Amino acid sequence: MDLELLQRRLGYFFGDRGILIQSLTHTSYGHEHHPEKPLAQRDNERLEFLGDAILDVIVSDLLLENFPSASEGQLSKMRAAVVNEKTLAHVAKTVYLQECLRLGKGELQTGGNQKPSILSSAFEAVIAAIYIDGGYHAVYPVVRHLFAPLFADEKDLILLYDHKTQLQELAQAKHKVTPSYHLVGAEGPDHAKRFEVEVRLLERVLARAQGSSKKEAEQNAARAAMDVLQA
Repeated sequence: MDLELLQRRLGYFFGDRGILIQSLTHTSYGHEHHPEKPLAQRDNERLEFLGDAILDVIVSDLLLENFPSASEGQLSKMRAAVVNEKTLAHVAKTVYLQECLRLGKGELQTGGNQKPSILSSAFEAVIAAIYIDGGYHAVYPVVRHLFAPLFADEKDLILLYDHKTQLQELAQAKHKVTPSYHLVGAEGPDHAKRFEVEVRLLERVLARAQGSSKKEAEQNAARAAMDVLQA
């Protein structure tokens, strides 16, 4: 575990290395090696909780700065696309966080340092550790630097939350076909109409969903359908 190299990749050097080490400590390691420690010091779970909130704030600020014409709905979707397990695990790998995790024997044997859930949680914990060690003005530039590639092109970021595109790629990879969308109903007054759409694959209805527009309903249906296909 090369802490010097990790800190260089993060662009931040800790005054208290103990908080950095704790942020890299999975619950399995803490349970096996430090059962006598109080919960607040045993592993990175509590830091993960704090890091998630910090990322929400900073990513929201970066989105407002980078996309001045985006609506509140678009910003919310983009934030959800950035602050999630898949994306955070990807960012964690850009600093090779997987090489620095402290895992219990069971997780080591099953390749726990490559699991998106463990990587994303550890990344959130590291963000919290930077905040505790150096404050908001220390953690903000770290997040800004690490997430800069995601904000480089609005089209790339939009694809992250475009569930229809993701579903199409998944359906073609698994079944070599493209899903289709069908409007099955609309209700309510013109100024507050709700549309219901179903998405089908090979004549099978994967999911139904509603939205304030046909496009929103299709996106919501695609998101639900992805859960079905992935399950």
